[in-house]
Amino acid sequence: MTTSTPSSPFSRQPLYAFAMLALMLVLAALDQTILSTALPAIAHDLPGGTPLAWVFSAYLLAATVVVALYGRLADVWGRKPMLLLAIGLFLLGSLACGASQSRAQLVMARALQGAGGGGLLTLTMLTVASLFPQAQRPRFQSLLGASYGIATMFGPLLGGWLVEHLSWHWAFWINAPLALLAWGVLARTLPLPVRQAAPIDWWGAAALAVALVAALLATQHGKLQLPAALTLGMLLLIAAKAAIAFVWRQLRAAHPLVPPRLFGHPAYVAAATIGLCSGVAMYAAVVFVPQYLQTMLHLSPTASAWHLLPLMAGITFAAIASGKLLRAQVPARRLAGVGSGLLALSFAALSMVLAWAPDSAVLLSACLLPAGVGLGLLFPIVTVVSQRAAPPQLMGIATATPVMLRSLGGSAGVALMAALLAQRMTDELAGLAGHGAPDAVRTAMAHGLQAVFVCAGAAALLAGVASRWLMAREAN
Repeated sequence: MTTSTPSSPFSRQPLYAFAMLALMLVLAALDQTILSTALPAIAHDLPGGTPLAWVFSAYLLAATVVVALYGRLADVWGRKPMLLLAIGLFLLGSLACGASQSRAQLVMARALQGAGGGGLLTLTMLTVASLFPQAQRPRFQSLLGASYGIATMFGPLLGGWLVEHLSWHWAFWINAPLALLAWGVLARTLPLPVRQAAPIDWWGAAALAVALVAALLATQHGKLQLPAALTLGMLLLIAAKAAIAFVWRQLRAAHPLVPPRLFGHPAYVAAATIGLCSGVAMYAAVVFVPQYLQTMLHLSPTASAWHLLPLMAGITFAAIASGKLLRAQVPARRLAGVGSGLLALSFAALSMVLAWAPDSAVLLSACLLPAGVGLGLLFPIVTVVSQRAAPPQLMGIATATPVMLRSLGGSAGVALMAALLAQRMTDELAGLAGHGAPDAVRTAMAHGLQAVFVCAGAAALLAGVASRWLMAREAN
């Protein structure tokens, strides 16, 4: 191969391609967080009665729904055309977002942008397998994980800077020149696709899409002002029926969207479970800690974002370390166990701080460092193990499924934990009626978040149990 000899004039092409993959993953990650500080300016500038929550939810819905389909299409039609399509949709969506003149236009543009961004979250990791031999993949997968952590860390800060010095439109327009650069470099440097003669299970894809949309709408039911007919119970019923139809279809289709034989491998089941649990844990940290800092300790959104720095720094540096350790033949089972243990430790520490020092933003921030290290160790493991456990012709869908489960686990987990928090606060305030109102609310929220962090810690422990199954792969 021309890329195997360092002295070859073409040996740098995989590195150029990887740099563009990391760039696109950073842009996709930024657009999940950059609006947190830009949203007040958007609310002021754009007319319309559409709830602002749809600006986030439209991207999340579209990105989650397309993940599995991108993975399967990459297996059948090739990774290069699907990656270029995802970049193109993300670019068009970004331009449309920046040019939006109403909230309804912005929501539709965000859905288009999410349809591209969801592909980027999967296809960047998948394309690494086309560029580098298996022994080098952990290193580059870990660098992608570090890039994601850095982007998530600086998204709110960049959004605030753009709004202050330019306008909220630039939170989207900044993507355009970078996406064009990435598209051109990847179109030139990626290898030609290898197509399979296999049909796509469109019925299965439709059933999965309905199940995911209904489930995600259920998690956001209280924020989106949905039509009265779409009650929470109705959405959950639709999600359950569509999920059953999807499983039934996968068990009987000649070419299923998500082949059931993938889950016959214990290591793959472990990776998928760890992906699901890590999504619950990560979103619990990035949603509820800033919420407490802003509502109870009265920090600004930008200040609360800075307090997430230990979490994101931990993810960044631990992801790089995880790749090096995997290349050094450290067992994935051991790394996953350590990562899960650190996650559980972090949530235990957060619960203790809320019990003993609920006014200390610094202590709460410091408790996020073990969670960041734990997540950073787990992210590359999920990708590497998923790809190793799958046959080459199914590597796309094998990579995509844990990503989809991570997003779904985060969304559903946050919704359930938010309901638990609300219920605990209601019960707590009923018993604290004689106390001062501000102190009572703060105490109630601190106690409610303790229950939330216990649930997140339980998800981390479940990931630790699942890591034991990784032995099956390492024995092969």
